Amino acid sequence: MQNEYPITAQATAGRRERPVVALVVPCYNEEDMLPVSAPQLLALLDDMVAEGIASADSFILCVDDGSRDGTWELIGRLHAKDHRLKGITLAHNRGQQSAMLAGLMTVRPMADAAITIDADLQDSPQAVVEMVRLYRRGYDIVYGVRASRSSDSFYKRASARAFYKLQSALGLETIYDHSEFRLMGRRALDILEEYPERNLFIRGIMTSIGLKWTTVTYDRCARAAGETKYSFGKLLSLSVDGITSFTAKPMRLIFGLGLVLLLLDVVISAWVLISHFGGNAMSGWASLMLSIWFLGSIILIALGIIGEYVGKIFTEVKRRPRYNIAESLMD
Repeated sequence: MQNEYPITAQATAGRRERPVVALVVPCYNEEDMLPVSAPQLLALLDDMVAEGIASADSFILCVDDGSRDGTWELIGRLHAKDHRLKGITLAHNRGQQSAMLAGLMTVRPMADAAITIDADLQDSPQAVVEMVRLYRRGYDIVYGVRASRSSDSFYKRASARAFYKLQSALGLETIYDHSEFRLMGRRALDILEEYPERNLFIRGIMTSIGLKWTTVTYDRCARAAGETKYSFGKLLSLSVDGITSFTAKPMRLIFGLGLVLLLLDVVISAWVLISHFGGNAMSGWASLMLSIWFLGSIILIALGIIGEYVGKIFTEVKRRPRYNIAESLMD
């Protein structure tokens, strides 16, 4: 997937020479990591201000996603030391996607551009500088894309490759090797605010927005402290959410599988009739049982896929809030 949007002088019209940049940092049980990452992010703001590519009003927003440790208390102490580090905490754990959206919608009226970055800083903070430069050149969205996965284990590389290939095969358009590390300008944030769905998959929404975009490649760093919060189960759940929120192709695959099984049934029926009238009928208990179990499994899988879509509809029509902010430190 390549950027097809040329940048013109009109694209940069009205943009500040020194934009207000907000770094949005979703946090869940990051009590060990924040003391390491917060000073680095504040230093990054200082560097961008000194270089003249960001406003001195730029800030960091830490979004506590209902952590069970002392993350929110730590954010409060960091905020007291430097008010450029702000914070909100959700009433309970809603997941990374909702926490990220809460942060983006909170900074939308205050910032010219928002950059989402994980608290572990495995996504290179230095790539943030290049993102801001590209924003100043006229891009509305800048995706952070990993240069390689050579540092990952075989299991992690294989699962990530399967994650993206599954999405692509089922019709979901995403940026390969891009997670949630991206810059969004004010126009992109305003459009994102108009998406009302409760089943969030922001990566999928971003590619459907259609504004001018480009990518920045970077080498992923090792986590300095704490543990990763993304297990294979969460990655799989996120992939299912993305697929069922943006494409109905699994439903069409079920229909296609039904037609294939119907044709197979016609062939088997013909063979059974020929065997019966030819006097060659044999007891087929094993084949009968295998057929029953096979068809039963297909039916249950089909019902499960249909249930995913029905469950999504059930969640969406209730129109419940996607998150609730319990406390904020925005002064």
